[in-house]
Amino acid sequence: MKKLKGVAVGLGYFSRFHLEAWGRLDEVDLTAICDTDKKKAKQMAAKFSVPNFYTNVAEMLQREQPDFIDIITPPETHLELCQIAAEHKISIICQKPLAPTSEIAEQIANLVTTHDIRIMVHENFRFQPWHREIKKLLERNTIGTQLHAIQWRMRMGDGWQDDAYMNRQPYFRKMKELLLYETGIHLIDVLRYFGGEINQVYAKLNRYNQNIRGEDSALVICDFAKGGTALVDAGRYHESTYENPRLTFGAIQIEGNKGSVYLHENGSITLKPLGQPEIQHEYNFEDKNFSGDCVYTTQKHFVERLNSGEPFETDVQDYLSNISIIDKAYESNKEGIPKKMK
Repeated sequence: MKKLKGVAVGLGYFSRFHLEAWGRLDEVDLTAICDTDKKKAKQMAAKFSVPNFYTNVAEMLQREQPDFIDIITPPETHLELCQIAAEHKISIICQKPLAPTSEIAEQIANLVTTHDIRIMVHENFRFQPWHREIKKLLERNTIGTQLHAIQWRMRMGDGWQDDAYMNRQPYFRKMKELLLYETGIHLIDVLRYFGGEINQVYAKLNRYNQNIRGEDSALVICDFAKGGTALVDAGRYHESTYENPRLTFGAIQIEGNKGSVYLHENGSITLKPLGQPEIQHEYNFEDKNFSGDCVYTTQKHFVERLNSGEPFETDVQDYLSNISIIDKAYESNKEGIPKKMK
């Protein structure tokens, strides 16, 4: 496999997981990082043994001539940074939310054809080890050939405080759309990963913490084109009883015509075939770094597919469907009716 030269821009809270993961990938040389804060860039370069640091992304791309750039900045910066990378014919892995609006997201996606580059969205939830394992079980028809229902209950408990989100991601407080836009997009992507395309969505959103702008609670019902319905019951205000709600980001029950599979908040998976006792499904995962080391798995997938030429699982063009579903969910909440996907 060809060894790729990479660079990264944006050194906020989540960048530490990206940089740590790049350092473990033998197929990658991360040669430079960039941030408008020079002091931070210098410190992070030293911490993660990155040879060079910059405060200007265009200068970094010109000097480093990388194969790809990892964009870890806020969504309102993504279009400009993707355009700069595209003009240099550099492939991109870009954090989510992809863009502030679906129109801007489409502009980013169009760079693939206008500049002959490749773009993958850094959508790491589907790369969590329990979701990969559940996908295998579904593909083996372990609980039958027809999906009936998916229930996902998420309680993060990090949004009830007067100064909610300040310690980790303070910009959450100012987002006019929060739970679905920032977190729910993860859940929608996993639902499509499990159940296929979604053709209708109905949503009811609430804001319990009055010190923030956006919603922090959501009930979302999604209908799958192949049959079956998903119910997402998600909130950042109320708390989980599990000590680390950021491990699996909730509990999931998937029901098919021959039984059910359960993801528990400690990462364990159990199966309940119809008419039989519940059984433990054995598989291996590590409670390591962020959510089962899914950032490493995501970036490894990017490198492998960039080298092989195979499609990314979260290719930017396909990812637009996730964004459309979120848009329809907000429309549904506003109008009080289910919304069909076009």
